[in-house]
Amino acid sequence: MAHLLVVESWVGSMSRLLPRAIREGGHEFTFVTRDLHHYLRAAGSDGPHPLLAARNIITADTNDIGELLPHLERLHAVLAFDGVVSSCDYYLPAVARIAERLGLPGPVSEAVEAACRKDLTRRVLAEAGVPGPRFALCADEVQAAAAAREIGYPLVVKPVDLCAGMLVRQVRDGRELELACRALAEFPVNARGQDRMPVVLLEELLTGPEVSVETVSFGGAPSVVGVTDKSIGGAPAFIETGHMFPAAIAPDSERAATDTAVTAIKALGLDHVVCHTEIKLTPEGPKVVEVNPRPAGNRITELVRHVTGIDLAAACVDVALGRTPDLTPRPTGVRSAAIAFLLPDTVGTLTGIKGADEVRAQPGMLELTLAEPGRAVRAATSNNEYLGHIMTADARGSGAREAAERLLAHLHPTYEECSAELPSAVPA
Repeated sequence: MAHLLVVESWVGSMSRLLPRAIREGGHEFTFVTRDLHHYLRAAGSDGPHPLLAARNIITADTNDIGELLPHLERLHAVLAFDGVVSSCDYYLPAVARIAERLGLPGPVSEAVEAACRKDLTRRVLAEAGVPGPRFALCADEVQAAAAAREIGYPLVVKPVDLCAGMLVRQVRDGRELELACRALAEFPVNARGQDRMPVVLLEELLTGPEVSVETVSFGGAPSVVGVTDKSIGGAPAFIETGHMFPAAIAPDSERAATDTAVTAIKALGLDHVVCHTEIKLTPEGPKVVEVNPRPAGNRITELVRHVTGIDLAAACVDVALGRTPDLTPRPTGVRSAAIAFLLPDTVGTLTGIKGADEVRAQPGMLELTLAEPGRAVRAATSNNEYLGHIMTADARGSGAREAAERLLAHLHPTYEECSAELPSAVPA
């Protein structure tokens, strides 16, 4: 039995899958957080959040790395940690720093920081010759306007340090660029109380289908588990509306995507890490969108597990412990698995979702998760505002996506509408 240190977490899918993987691996964990109530509020109808089943729950300022490192060093002398993990992007650089300080397995901290900062990712990959969009890092609106004229409209405006597509926007002209820059300036602190970098990243708008490559790097060699495809909606935002594993793309496109992802991971120097690398299949070839040094969100890891039997959450635990992960595919009887997300399209209060019982009874259903009535909603602008999801499986081929989208069309949210604009949602 090993003892892991878990530093913060999202409160969504991976926050439940990671504790499950730790438990099923025969291990235990200590959970460190700066705000326990964040997780107490996330308790579901099935009981307390799994993170609260930790052997120890420690309150510490996880946003102050200078204070956190010596504190955890003292705890390590007593509790003897064997590895350290997090499912929350905002704490992945801290986790790498902690592993280095405590002498535990883990990726190089500079590599994780470069992967978690979109501007650093762009610079490292460009210097290594890895295909990506043209880009510019801008300190203010004046610099952004000048860079936009050079890159050319339409382009994409991004924060360098937010997740889930927050405040990522396509802009078509100077006025839209100005509004996007102001929206970023009005969001100076992320959902975990960390100060944001007051800069704007502009990127060339890439066209073509988008996929993600799921890999596990251990011992200096990234292993490709598979490729997931992605549906995007919500323009001018970029909201993930669904995924299917494996991606229904041509073999040569799959090889090109995986080769590009592996090249990007190596260029960043990432090892001892599960990666979720987003790739755009442009007419000029694959180009990197992002390299995320953690397992995929939006339950993509479950799509992979249903098709291949490979548990990427368990692989995350293994590499954190310095152990060779089990990436052997197993027969599951499933050829493809897909997820489709239900999005709100108005401002108001959710009163119910019609059609759930009919959908739940359909063959091929793996999961149906829906928000409870009483939730305040607004038209979705990021991946943080889903009203639920449908997950389906196809035992014969690549029909899981079509089934998920067809069943999603039978779900009809009802609202008590209000005229006041609700505040923007933030990551859980």
